[in-house]
Amino acid sequence: MVLNIPNILSLFRIIAAPFLLLTGWLEMPGLFFVLLGLMLLSDALDGIIARMLDQTSQLGARLDSYGDILTYLSTPLAAWWLWPNLIKAELYYIIAVIIIYILPAFFALAKFGKLASYHTWITKVSAVLMSAGVVMLLGFENALLFHIAIYFLVIEMVENIAITIILPKSKSNIHSIWHAWKERD
Repeated sequence: MVLNIPNILSLFRIIAAPFLLLTGWLEMPGLFFVLLGLMLLSDALDGIIARMLDQTSQLGARLDSYGDILTYLSTPLAAWWLWPNLIKAELYYIIAVIIIYILPAFFALAKFGKLASYHTWITKVSAVLMSAGVVMLLGFENALLFHIAIYFLVIEMVENIAITIILPKSKSNIHSIWHAWKERD
């Protein structure tokens, strides 16, 4: 495996996920926010640095996707332990988010036998909105941005499924459905 800065940032998220769970289990909300913030920052920086240093790769895209998945799975469980009443109040929205994240993965697994790493533009927008929405929800008990982010996730889900249907073979870093159509030519 190539250990460059972007891949190390993605590996950080993979390694940090169990520790995020531990912050919830041990009821350490301050450490939860610090670790989650670092995980979100590493997610924001890994792609930017990879492009700046010309270190983009299939491996990097996969590590980034695995880091994302582990962040998305560990955050709600840790939050459940830290803020059970808030999570219960938002449970239907959280279940919707989980389903929205899982459906495109099932399509990619069914067609290609592996997870997709498209990193579309709408994925980047929805990731920023969802990250801010989660912080607003957990830190300030304000769910508005979290709910708005879910609508962007629906658009992301539809686009990712469409890209999977359009592409003849698995490919990483497809910016939009338009780019997927161009890949067919």
